[in-house]
Amino acid sequence: MCFWFTLYFRLFSLHEEIMDFFSFMSPKPEEESMRRDVVNRIEGIIKDLWPTVQIFGSFSTGVYLPTSDIDLVVFGKWDRPPLQELEQALKKHNVSGSHPIKLLDKATVPIIKLTDCETRVRVDISFNVETAVKAAQFIKSYLKKYPVLPPLIFVLKQFLLQRELNEVFTGGISSYSLILMAISFLQLHPRIDTSRPNINLGILLIEFFALYGRDFDYIKTAIRVKNGGAYLCKEEMLKEMENGNRPSLLCIEDPVQPGNDVGRSSYGVLQVKQVFDFAYMVLNHSVSPLSRAYPNKDCDSTLGRLIIVSQEVLKYRDWTIQKWGAKQYAKLGNHRMLSSTSDVEACEQDLARLMLGGDQRDSSSPLSADSPSPSPVFVNSPHHRLSSSSACSLSSSSSSGSDIVRANILFFILPNYLTTTLAHKVAIQNM
Repeated sequence: MCFWFTLYFRLFSLHEEIMDFFSFMSPKPEEESMRRDVVNRIEGIIKDLWPTVQIFGSFSTGVYLPTSDIDLVVFGKWDRPPLQELEQALKKHNVSGSHPIKLLDKATVPIIKLTDCETRVRVDISFNVETAVKAAQFIKSYLKKYPVLPPLIFVLKQFLLQRELNEVFTGGISSYSLILMAISFLQLHPRIDTSRPNINLGILLIEFFALYGRDFDYIKTAIRVKNGGAYLCKEEMLKEMENGNRPSLLCIEDPVQPGNDVGRSSYGVLQVKQVFDFAYMVLNHSVSPLSRAYPNKDCDSTLGRLIIVSQEVLKYRDWTIQKWGAKQYAKLGNHRMLSSTSDVEACEQDLARLMLGGDQRDSSSPLSADSPSPSPVFVNSPHHRLSSSSACSLSSSSSSGSDIVRANILFFILPNYLTTTLAHKVAIQNM
């Protein structure tokens, strides 16, 4: 009984930490306001040249981290994408300041990459990519279908970000690929109805890492999300591909563009598989009731063994909230400012000093979660493990919802936890 209680408690604690992280990292109104300001300014420049601009990607779906970029697509009639013309217009209005504007004209999808000088927000601009907007709409529908999807995505995106495996052009996997992998994982889960909102996220996160870090056959298997989801033999996927293309190592069928392999440019997918396997080992050991018998990291937070929010990011968020919060109050005519102008200016100076050494992205070693930080996940308390409504307090104010989750874990989910990974593996091998 002690074994089961310890396992239950640690999995429930991990669930609470994931929810705390999701709540902490979810976009604040000031952050959305700042990004809207960036979009409005760049849209104005583009619309002086061409009439149609649309947002897609993570800002459109709402699952973006504080340092995520903004994706825009411009529609028009050209023989070739007018990268140079737009570049000159952006330079004329000094959008990027001293930051360089990069033209990736040799890429599969030519884009312009820039950093807004006022906000340090990165912006990617592409041309005539109709499927990008459709993909954003597709993802929104699944975010509604699976309530557990947004918290998982936030954790997974931060995990890959700080290991520099979140960009396709550096060999990592795109946000779109990651979300499709998570959707497939939830669709084909052999034991749990993943559309329910009261599922233990700790178990799902461990199983996700187990599936894509250990059990998934990248050599033979492709992922399909449409029509309820399925695993395909790559030979079957090959029949639908055009222009002589072949399935990549991470082969994911694009649900909005049949024949397109979403993972084809992720040449570093084996490194992604490696860090997923590493994450599975860390979390599996952390929740195991037997972990006392083995050396364990001196860290109160289970999730903090994998996820670190850097001081640069925390400072950037504080600056954003102070500056754009003050702007929002000023627009409403409310003189009760969140902070004085001098506070905002001081914060801007601190931010500028922090950003001189590079961009805002975390850069931990791909296989290490030992980078120094005052807090592995949260800022407010170096020893924070759970929120006030978590399993540690077991407060009566949250007893009804918590009791349901605890009951589900104890009587239904824990036995499945021991068999789900094997079931996933058998399903893939016998597809």
